[in-house]
Amino acid sequence: MTTPPASTGAPPSQSPPPLPPSLIATLPGRWYTDPEIFRQEQERIFESGWFCAVRSADLAKPGAYRTVHIGRESVLVTRNRAGELRAFLNICRHRGARLCVAESGEVRRTLQCPYHAWTYDLDGRLVAAPHLVRMPDVDRVAYGLVGVGLREWLGYAWVCLADEPPSFEETVMGAAVERLGDAASVEHYRAQDLALGRRVSYDVRANWKLIVENFMECYHCATIHPELTDVLPEFADGYAAQYYVGHGAEFGAGVRGFTVDGSAGFGKLPEVTAEQDRRYYAITVKPTLFVNLVPDHVIVHRMFPLAADRTVVECDWLYARDVVESGADLSKSVELFHRVNEQDFAACERTQPAMSSRAYRHGGVLVPSEHHIGAFHAWVTRALGAAPGEAASPP
Repeated sequence: MTTPPASTGAPPSQSPPPLPPSLIATLPGRWYTDPEIFRQEQERIFESGWFCAVRSADLAKPGAYRTVHIGRESVLVTRNRAGELRAFLNICRHRGARLCVAESGEVRRTLQCPYHAWTYDLDGRLVAAPHLVRMPDVDRVAYGLVGVGLREWLGYAWVCLADEPPSFEETVMGAAVERLGDAASVEHYRAQDLALGRRVSYDVRANWKLIVENFMECYHCATIHPELTDVLPEFADGYAAQYYVGHGAEFGAGVRGFTVDGSAGFGKLPEVTAEQDRRYYAITVKPTLFVNLVPDHVIVHRMFPLAADRTVVECDWLYARDVVESGADLSKSVELFHRVNEQDFAACERTQPAMSSRAYRHGGVLVPSEHHIGAFHAWVTRALGAAPGEAASPP
């Protein structure tokens, strides 16, 4: 009988050997699959910080609304009669019915619960209910909708469910400062003044952290992004230029625009500087937003984690208003990052099953060009109450 060759690897149940300096450890697999860890992320990350919820222009007039899932909550964002955005928990104060069941819609003046007809104005105040006049002791403000914090930036409404929201300037706008060197750089693109050219929603069967990690590195770019590396040749060497402060990846010598075939795009946005022209910048705003900046448009990814192994990503392509209103053909411009998205999300979905494997019980490793992902892992573990050095143990 032939004796099988001895295994050269350590059994997965044993602790992994010490890593050489070139490698650092990732989070272990359970952090991407465990429903209890995901529940804690919902509570301590998504429901505790600022979350990019809705594009402001989607709610163009009073009474327009949109509902979004943030952590374990449904949040309702609407525009009041004065034209101001308001955000509330999407819950009737009477018996807890979902107030608005559609993802988006429009009402004339009030929001009415379909269960018992409790009715609220667009500022959340209780204005009517069957037999309410017989209950004069009911405070219509106190029994109004539960409001949540709201700020607008880059043309999007950001909401925070925390009773005491953290500093928006430090935790959100600070990401642009960290990445680009100063907050003014991102303002040159005037994202709040751009028009929506295309929106694509992707239902990704992967943990939200795998998607963030993928976006933070370009070690994979030469392998799965041929169209992107044709436009941005420096991405082919595996180093994520998007990580380093103030650096934008430069277009290739023969590339005329950020398009799927390198052909010309549209005119440079008016306030984009000469230094920013012919360059691509990317910003990760924790926990779930990616902003991509190129001279003639802006691409915004908003992630909505729905389960430990499912994340919906809504991607907006934003252009100068006159470009969109002219009916210009956006297809080559949109197609480039649409392909990048599909390639990235397929890679994340290919990775997700391995997170349950005994081979990934202790996690994987990060090569030098990915070491900055370790800072993201430390941020997650701190948010869940684990010390940075305890990433191998779930909270």
